[in-house]
Amino acid sequence: MPSNPKLQAYINGKIQPYEDVVLHISDLSIQRGYGVFDFFKVQDGQPVFMKDYLERFNESARLMELQVPLTEKELADTIYQLITINNLPISGIKMILTGGYSGNGYDPAEPNLLIQQLPLLLPAPDIVAQGLKVITHDHVREMPRVKTINYAMGIRLIKQIQKAGASDVLYQKNGVVSEFPRCNFFIVTQDDTIVTPSEDVLLGVTRKNALALAGKNYKTEERTITIAEIATAKEAFLTSTTKRILPIVQVDNVIIGNGKPGAVTMGLLQDLIDLEKKL
Repeated sequence: MPSNPKLQAYINGKIQPYEDVVLHISDLSIQRGYGVFDFFKVQDGQPVFMKDYLERFNESARLMELQVPLTEKELADTIYQLITINNLPISGIKMILTGGYSGNGYDPAEPNLLIQQLPLLLPAPDIVAQGLKVITHDHVREMPRVKTINYAMGIRLIKQIQKAGASDVLYQKNGVVSEFPRCNFFIVTQDDTIVTPSEDVLLGVTRKNALALAGKNYKTEERTITIAEIATAKEAFLTSTTKRILPIVQVDNVIIGNGKPGAVTMGLLQDLIDLEKKL
């Protein structure tokens, strides 16, 4: 439960207090982990890049053969209602579409749509200044282009990440890297080309914006990145809605560049912050 009992959420046509928003045990999200979701920031009462997130949400639903019960406009109107009611200075909106109340615990039924809003904390300045250590793991997400609610692998690896003194885990298969459980991955090559994996990744909205911003000053590429190439990278960073752009200074036992956040990464972070302020 949220610490603020006054917060309201949406479920199937109704906006009501959090404690009243419930799903029946027969829902496929509970029975089989079947459903999709999306998440975006709200700053000063304004959604950040909401159109892109709504489009991705609808595409995830389509690929999972789930019907979103609201049009994109109705969905946006509902989100604005929540923003007005909850009146949070900075927050996150999460939309969840489940497989519905299944009669046999397997076949999809009419989807349930939930929308919640919670306070959001962005990365602290010291984390940005220090950079992250990450580890790698042999895994590729099923249906990477779909933002499903299945985060079993990432959650299972939390203790392993903590034991290694790391912040996150980068998925790789046969030496080819893809993504983090909740973030996209980038490297900066020695000639300042900014590269991100093209296959087996979720097409992140922050990833899209980072590529567009980077393209104004640097060459960009979407292609295969190998573990071996990371060792030769000048810089590395991750992108996500809540983390924006965070520098990576170590991958497993490999120190990236000089082991400190690089100028290209930090410049892109400031460019993204400036872009968000213009919205």
